Amino acid sequence: MTTPAMMFALVAGSVLLLSGCETTSGPPAQITMAAEETFDGLRLVNNTRAQKVWIRPGFDLSQYSKIWPQSAGIQFRPVERGSRAQQRRGQSEFPVSNSARERLRSIMSEAFQAQLARLERYEIVDRPGPDVMMVRGALLDVVSFVPPESVGRSDVFISTVGAMTFVVELRDSESNTVIVRTADRRAAQRAGNTLQQSNPVTNQAEVRRLAQRWATWLREALEALPSYTPAGD
Repeated sequence: MTTPAMMFALVAGSVLLLSGCETTSGPPAQITMAAEETFDGLRLVNNTRAQKVWIRPGFDLSQYSKIWPQSAGIQFRPVERGSRAQQRRGQSEFPVSNSARERLRSIMSEAFQAQLARLERYEIVDRPGPDVMMVRGALLDVVSFVPPESVGRSDVFISTVGAMTFVVELRDSESNTVIVRTADRRAAQRAGNTLQQSNPVTNQAEVRRLAQRWATWLREALEALPSYTPAGD
């Protein structure tokens, strides 16, 4: 049975894994890849919604009818906890508190569970199989731009709550071979990057908006994957 933690793993941002074009009926869309290969045999794909997408040449995703979510967790940027004086002098990055970390996990989990429940092409499973694709994700380099309340200021105005990198790997569940890897870094920020007084309610709303964006893109990408084929070398 898929747990909330496993669902959160799919957050591992921003992504349409393949082309930025909308999927339509007709022949499969063609994707083009750079010549240089990564250390594990993947090649960079051109013109994608995510900032970086790598694909194994000759991949065939049409054989998969099930997905197996797996978590690689969350990694937080190691930010030193400065003194109040340093914070008042313009420190821009702050440690993420334990309570904020739990809220982040909860927000991401809720967003991805809601979107995965809408999947039509795939069944969600919890074990490998010949028709099972592992979806392994993580949040990396999570950093907060929100000063802690202990600074004693109630008039802090910010445009960006924080930033994080959403990483997803699609793997063949039996061989553990990576088929697709994508990485996308985004900021949780106000619409139009406008300044707004910092408070827990509005800050969490920006994180939820980013989580929803990533979760929706991932669902759309998983639904569209079998419609794509690699361009010939």
